Amino acid sequence: MTARIGVITFPGTLDDVDAARAARRVGAEPVNLWHADADLKSVDAVVVPGGFSYGDYLRAGAIARFAPVMTEVVDAARRGMPVLGICNGFQVLCEAGLLPGALTRNVGLHFICRDVWLRVASTSTAWTSRFEPEADLLVPLKSGEGRYVAPTEVLEELEGEGRVVFRYHENANGSQHDIAGVSSADGRVVGLMPHPEHAIEALTGPSDDGLGLFYSVLDGVLAG
Repeated sequence: MTARIGVITFPGTLDDVDAARAARRVGAEPVNLWHADADLKSVDAVVVPGGFSYGDYLRAGAIARFAPVMTEVVDAARRGMPVLGICNGFQVLCEAGLLPGALTRNVGLHFICRDVWLRVASTSTAWTSRFEPEADLLVPLKSGEGRYVAPTEVLEELEGEGRVVFRYHENANGSQHDIAGVSSADGRVVGLMPHPEHAIEALTGPSDDGLGLFYSVLDGVLAG
């Protein structure tokens, strides 16, 4: 069996090719999903990649959330399909109600583009099961609206339920609780601002640490 990982392309998406390449590198079959698609083509998991969907009009992810393909993604996620949102994809998943909180302008109001160290705070998700607890990852961060914020009660819930998935070693964007990524209650949906799909080989990225997310979901799919 070959796992099929869907990668969505919205108008303005930048990192779909990179996400597809990461899926292919771990032995999965990437499946292109267009924003207007009304079905998910029998994929086993979905990646909502980074970029500037619909030009970030209104606010990042606000319009993409209403794309026909996202109706299918929301339904599939609620039935247990693994979904990963990266950068703009994280913003889209928050707008769609699959993940709590919101992503706002970085502290300092500057676009940040640098390699950052993350710590894996939870290995109990579909996308992090391959990692050792507290593993350190080096991946690129590139965003202007990457500051994670949520009401106090939501932050307490995330911390209490172990749903903070990644934390920054050095918090460059002002995210509350140093949060770089969070998960849904069932651990099937994960969103993070840094870009694991740009860290899949040391020759072209800062590391190959990002492969662990794709191997993790592959393990789960193949295990049935």
